[in-house]
Amino acid sequence: MASTSDKILDVAESLIVAGGYNGFSYADISAAIGIRKASIHHHFPAKAELVAVLVNRYAKQAEAGLQSLRERTASPADQLQFYVDYWRSCIENASQPFCVCAMLASEMQMLPDEVASRVRAHFRNLAAWLTSVLKAGVEQGLFRLDRRPEEQAQMLMASVHGAMLSARGLGDPGLFIAVVGPEVAELRAITP
Repeated sequence: MASTSDKILDVAESLIVAGGYNGFSYADISAAIGIRKASIHHHFPAKAELVAVLVNRYAKQAEAGLQSLRERTASPADQLQFYVDYWRSCIENASQPFCVCAMLASEMQMLPDEVASRVRAHFRNLAAWLTSVLKAGVEQGLFRLDRRPEEQAQMLMASVHGAMLSARGLGDPGLFIAVVGPEVAELRAITP
């Protein structure tokens, strides 16, 4: 059974995905969970603290997922495909239709420093993982890159998050894979 603080974080996450940092208040959480705002303040005295804890939790879950891919999937091509398929599935079934950190990054200029620094750290970690997957794929002859792995990782990360935005903006979950699929296929196109 989830603790009160976990319930608060879960609702805050869904509210951020729906409307961003400035798109929710403690009153929204209170109404969703059925507890008083004072109870929320007891667990998280300030909104910035709540969102910082949420980003930490989200980043740890993401890191654990990426680590699991490394451990159970030997092929860099399979790791990349699992990553893309994870987001495709989340978008199609609306279980997590948008990355929390991507939503927060869209408001970066307005975020408190304690939140912004954690969002940046998440993207640095994701870019490092993608870079390592691309490097390993090149070494194993699975990927062909047009740019340095670090640059290609940034481009892929932007493509994944941009495709989320397109799918959301146009109300068409299929757009995600229509955008990202060809890019992944291009990475895997090995010319003799």
